[in-house]
Amino acid sequence: MTAQQRTIGSETVIGFIGTGIMGASMAGHLLRHGFKVLVYNRTKARADGLLAQGAVWRDTPRQIAEQAGLIITMLGYPSDVEQIYFGEEGLLKHAQPGAYFLDMTTSSPSLAKRIAAEAANKGLHVLDAPVSGGDVGAREARLSIMVGGEPEAFEAVKPLLERMGTNVVHQGPAGAGQFTKMCNQITIASNMIGVSEALAYAKAAGLDQTTVLRSIGSGAAASWSLTNLAPRVIAGDYAPGFYVKHFVKDIRIALDSAAELGLALPGLTLAQSLYEQLVDQGGENDGTQALYRIIAAGV
Repeated sequence: MTAQQRTIGSETVIGFIGTGIMGASMAGHLLRHGFKVLVYNRTKARADGLLAQGAVWRDTPRQIAEQAGLIITMLGYPSDVEQIYFGEEGLLKHAQPGAYFLDMTTSSPSLAKRIAAEAANKGLHVLDAPVSGGDVGAREARLSIMVGGEPEAFEAVKPLLERMGTNVVHQGPAGAGQFTKMCNQITIASNMIGVSEALAYAKAAGLDQTTVLRSIGSGAAASWSLTNLAPRVIAGDYAPGFYVKHFVKDIRIALDSAAELGLALPGLTLAQSLYEQLVDQGGENDGTQALYRIIAAGV
């Protein structure tokens, strides 16, 4: 069965694996649009909110693979992705014929290519579809979704993706979604340094940081991080919309990928060293805006 022959509609059973900060909101949107959603998470309590909304718990990823026509994975690390797709109890081994998979984890482009190639050999359809927009974008279904894979498969699942995001773009073949997400993370990494330094500078100069934001937030310095994360910094709110530990993972993926491409990224290398300092100080479970603490400590 080809991607062109199969329709993803409200009758399709959706499997959702990984119901953390962002995954829970994303799965919730699918429930509210009438889909039957099977869920699995290593910590079952993190799926309680979805179960209350009508999601159905499954005890293993294998059970989801055997029962769902489309499976979304939203995991923490490439090692998690590799295990859940390729393991003995993994998704590819136990999938329904012609099933679709959307790996929305921020993961390795090379791993995305490998999964897609193995899936194609089995007559399955895999797209790498990482997202950007943080916890706010996930809650409000305003994510930017970057997709790599076969165009026909993308067209088949695009209406579903539009339930979770407002900017859904097919970037190219397998791995292209992950490459694009690395571009996103590279931009954010340097931008977060700038946001943190600007706020620290404003404070050192005796300015009111919130008043400063009123001026620079709508000018040439405007950015998502300045609008959404700078107010959290000013309020002393370092709760995660996106974990530092996951951002450090993303930076490493981007630097490894850049090395494979023969490209040096000095700005990203600096960001890596600063975020690793934050991890060393116990900030791995904070949000990425906690970088401000490292910058402000030097003032």
